[in-house]
Amino acid sequence: MDDIPKFSASVVITTKNRKEELRTALKSVMAQTFVPELIVMDDGSTDGTAALVQSEFPSAILHRFETSQGLVVRRNQAARLARGEIIFSMDDDAVFSTPRIIEQTLARFDQPEIGAVAIPYIDVNKDPRVFQAAPDDRGVWITSSFIGTAHALRREIFLKLNGYREALVHQGEESDFCIRLLAAGYVVRLGYGDPIHHLESPKRDLRRMDFYGCRNSILFAWQNVPTLPLPLHLLGTTFNCLRWTFEPARFVTRMGGILVGYRDCLKTDRRPVNRVAYKRWRQLKRNGSMLIDSSSP
Repeated sequence: MDDIPKFSASVVITTKNRKEELRTALKSVMAQTFVPELIVMDDGSTDGTAALVQSEFPSAILHRFETSQGLVVRRNQAARLARGEIIFSMDDDAVFSTPRIIEQTLARFDQPEIGAVAIPYIDVNKDPRVFQAAPDDRGVWITSSFIGTAHALRREIFLKLNGYREALVHQGEESDFCIRLLAAGYVVRLGYGDPIHHLESPKRDLRRMDFYGCRNSILFAWQNVPTLPLPLHLLGTTFNCLRWTFEPARFVTRMGGILVGYRDCLKTDRRPVNRVAYKRWRQLKRNGSMLIDSSSP
């Protein structure tokens, strides 16, 4: 059994025009054994999302916006609004698969250097495998990053590091934050317990994901990679952005993202992490995880 959590917690869900998926997500939050503060950020929905939240989930704190500014901006705003020491972030097309996930995750923040926990998850409509899960519970397994729909982090540290870079708009903000987290002396711990189920919505804009995924990969290197390894890192990033793209339309979109990324480097300040942090990040990226404390429960 996990120890009783000693933290307060907030769950943040940013949503736009997915009220049916959101209903399922909110029900899974309300069923948790550890009841958190629940914040819904309605990013300009026009499908009655706000009315649904108000009528069916009156205990949720709803913030409704008339215009859309995207996930990155809304998650930063939610972190400033939240009262919980630990912030859980979920997509509106994900659910807690069991009532104990919040409780299990809070128990993983048992050391002060753990800045975030990557919660295990399954992409139910794609793959039965569990991702972001520690190999076992004999120690602290750390990793290079987490995905947006399945993580928890310390609010104080998130705000201290100025949250996500809002200029990224969409895609890649988690990796950018996590390398800065590592450089600040904190780690991302792999979770161990029940998984979040990600029920990927069909309402996804692949062109937007391709464009910003490539653009932001270039900006990640420019903003974070130390000077000496930067040219090789940029070359590898450019190649990796294009090598699996066989559809002509997607190739054009990705190439556009790469070119805009290089253009935006010219007007973006560089604040690279130190070489030790970069080397450790590369090692974690390559290996997937690392055991750093075998004595931890």
